[in-house]
This record gives sequence, structure tokens and C-alpha cells, in this order.
Amino acid sequence: MFGDLGKMMKAAAAMKRRMPELQEQLENSEYTATAGDGAVTATVNGKGRIRDVELSDELLKDGPPDLDGLEDLILAAVSAAQKKAAEATVEAMREMTGGMNLPGLDGML
Repeated sequence: MFGDLGKMMKAAAAMKRRMPELQEQLENSEYTATAGDGAVTATVNGKGRIRDVELSDELLKDGPPDLDGLEDLILAAVSAAQKKAAEATVEAMREMTGGMNLPGLDGML
């Protein structure tokens, strides 16, 4: 019983030391996703903040697109990119903790 507690304490201490490095990596990493067969491309950082949204020339070649459809494509691309970032964050936390589930870690990032 106490062996597991000791292991958790060591993992928590190691995480505390590595957390600033992980936060910086997340801030500087980028995840990109597209929607509408590449009509819209969104890029977010590892914390899910939008860095860029691009509209393809193909989308605009026939004149202004339907705004409701365009909004939906932008939302879909941003959501997909944010999902990639969230999955990468979970994986980075899993690696850092050696697979241990330590409560309260989500709020640290």
C-alpha cells in the first residue's frame, strides 16, 4: 500500500520539475486539421489556441461562399485541430507520469 504512495509521490515531484518544460512545448507545438475536403485549414497550438485559419483558393473561386456553410467548415476544422492537440496533451501527460493517473493534472496545463 505505502509502496504505491511512495511511487505516486516520486512521480508528482518529477512532474513538478518537468511541468514548465511541458507547458512551453505545448505552447510552441502546432496541430493542423482540415474540413470540407481541404477547403478550410485550422492550426492550433498544444493548448488549443487558434494560430491560423486558411481558406483554400478553390473555396473562393466561384465567388463568395455560403456564410453559414463557411462558418460550419471553420468550426469543424478548428474543433478537429483542438482535438488533436488535446489528444497529444493527454499522451504527453501519460508519458510524463509513467501511465499513472494523478488527479488534478488537467488544470496544470
